Amino acid sequence: MPISDWPQAQRPREKLLAEGPGALSDGELLALFLRVGAHGKTAVDLGNELSAHFGGLHPMLTAGTGELVKIKGIGLAKHVQLQAVFELVRRALREKLQDKQTLDTPQLVSDFLRLWLAGKDYESFACLFLDVQNCLITAEEMFRGSLDQTAVYPREVARRALSANAAGVIVAHNHPMGTTQPSRSDLELTRQLRQALELVDVRLLDHFIVAGNQLYSFAQSGNL
Repeated sequence: MPISDWPQAQRPREKLLAEGPGALSDGELLALFLRVGAHGKTAVDLGNELSAHFGGLHPMLTAGTGELVKIKGIGLAKHVQLQAVFELVRRALREKLQDKQTLDTPQLVSDFLRLWLAGKDYESFACLFLDVQNCLITAEEMFRGSLDQTAVYPREVARRALSANAAGVIVAHNHPMGTTQPSRSDLELTRQLRQALELVDVRLLDHFIVAGNQLYSFAQSGNL
């Protein structure tokens, strides 16, 4: 049965207008974005199929082009639109991080790092440079490498912290094909970063590893 034949209260658009976006399931929200379904499937059916196939919204949004277009009814145009939506979410979170009233929320920093790093198919090393009140000055990808490794230069991080007039730094990198468990080289890098930053009177506040939707904090784990 097409969505236009559903009772009004069950149609995604009317439901959103009446109850707000929080009342809609993932599939219903995706249906509003997709607008149309595929042969024998409504847009809600297609949205539910997408969410179930990838196991959630985050892995769906970070899926590669080839993987996403395997779903019948999803072409290159829809993939491009999803990437645009994902980038808008990333930028919105970056703006929130730059809001002095919200930066001290640990969950916000974690969410931003997942969105920023989890979908990359190469290893990326990123830095959040903070002022004396732990407010964000700038967030930058400092180094990038191959699928399983990247070269990080602690002195370059310290030099950038000085030029940004930062008082503290949060660093993060992703493991595109691995887990969040830190390697021996990750532990050694953290030690070198802390020492390099201490020389210029800048604190290393945390080091995160992102793998998929999981996050590891060196500070919370006592390895900082």
